[in-house]
Amino acid sequence: MKRSDAMPCNGSLAMIGIDTNVIVRLIVNDDERQSQAAEDFIRKHASSESRCYVSSIVLVETVWVLETAYGFRRAQLADAIALVLEVEQFQFDSPTDVAAALEQFRQGPVEFADCLLARTNIASGCDHTVTFDRKAAKLAGFKLLSAG
Repeated sequence: MKRSDAMPCNGSLAMIGIDTNVIVRLIVNDDERQSQAAEDFIRKHASSESRCYVSSIVLVETVWVLETAYGFRRAQLADAIALVLEVEQFQFDSPTDVAAALEQFRQGPVEFADCLLARTNIASGCDHTVTFDRKAAKLAGFKLLSAG
């Protein structure tokens, strides 16, 4: 697909994806130049006619980066993702599933990725998802797979 053949979003404007590191810069503001560039880009390229796309993969990676590199705790992680979900210039895979997964994550102890995986797999028609992860198996939509 050529760049000129990009799928239109709400008319003739093409949607642009946002990577994890851009979202992280917006949240932690630890590099002034990159944070400003991210804000300027969103102001310039996102509007009510054309949103920036933030995939579920980016949200999962964002939680992982904030937790491992910046030491965010569960409540801080949930608050950060909630703020990202409120940005009206962003479009998400399934905002309803992401919001529901975020609420499950807030309640703990399961990881955000597992909460979102359970929601998106059910929405995709799966009866359940099998796992060896005992914490994840406690979520609706997961079943523990026995190794023996």
